[in-house]
Amino acid sequence: MKKVLLTGASGFIGRHTIPFLLEKKYEVHAVYIGKNKPFFEKNKRLFWHRCDLFCFPKQKKLLSEVKPTHLLHLAWDVADKHYKSSFKNISWVQLGLELLINFVNVGGKRAVGVGSCYEYGTSGIPCVEDLTPLKPNSLYGVCKNNLQQIFSYFLKQNRVSNAWGRIFYLYGDYQNERQLVSNAIANLLRNRYFRCRNGEQIKDYLYVEDAASALVNLLDSNVEGPVNIASGKPTVIKNIIFLIADLLRKRNLVEIGNDSLISEPFFSVANTKKLNEVVGWKPKFKLEDGIKKTIEWWQE
Repeated sequence: MKKVLLTGASGFIGRHTIPFLLEKKYEVHAVYIGKNKPFFEKNKRLFWHRCDLFCFPKQKKLLSEVKPTHLLHLAWDVADKHYKSSFKNISWVQLGLELLINFVNVGGKRAVGVGSCYEYGTSGIPCVEDLTPLKPNSLYGVCKNNLQQIFSYFLKQNRVSNAWGRIFYLYGDYQNERQLVSNAIANLLRNRYFRCRNGEQIKDYLYVEDAASALVNLLDSNVEGPVNIASGKPTVIKNIIFLIADLLRKRNLVEIGNDSLISEPFFSVANTKKLNEVVGWKPKFKLEDGIKKTIEWWQE
């Protein structure tokens, strides 16, 4: 039986991967850290484990008991608004390294780690996995990139199949309210003004359910190395904001700026040829459909 250890299972992306993992007949061992596990319908192949993975003896004990054949490593803290410069990123690298060692020691067969478009830094054209230079301009990006390099080399050395999903920009249910789409929806639903400092930036946005599906398909494949997890479609930020405002009939509450001093890259879009043609995955949701579902979630 395929047995996967899912870290970050209660997080924004992690909780959405569970139905897809169950659909592909995995026995899912979901790790969470809070007091209460997320609500899911009971399933005989879904097991919850409350474990602080930073306590390395507990982490080792968990893996020795579960003995997963697969690993989907999502756990990372991006809740703090200053997460990109936080020293905590270094601790997450340490946690990831310990997890890799424990996974190899219990005979793991296939692992997928989750990275970020911030590993690329600034690029004026769509990012290609093995061609675009890796020049992260934040501690978060540096740590993700360094973990990916160790992840790939160490697992390959130990003959463990592995891949790395580089996530671009996401939106959807359960997202932190500080993120762009959630922040816009939450403010407009409360009849508050929403001000976007730089509406001219061009980004690659993907609905979270699609991102979760893509990661599970990557895990279930034999594809190796980094794979961009994105829509592959450039979208001007102001157009997303106007779409939200129009769906809520509150464009009068939106103010779009053009602040060129923002630290975010102006253009951040993925080339998704490897995801689409090699992994064999394509998104299910169009931007407007995903935005509508996200609005409905916030309204509920």
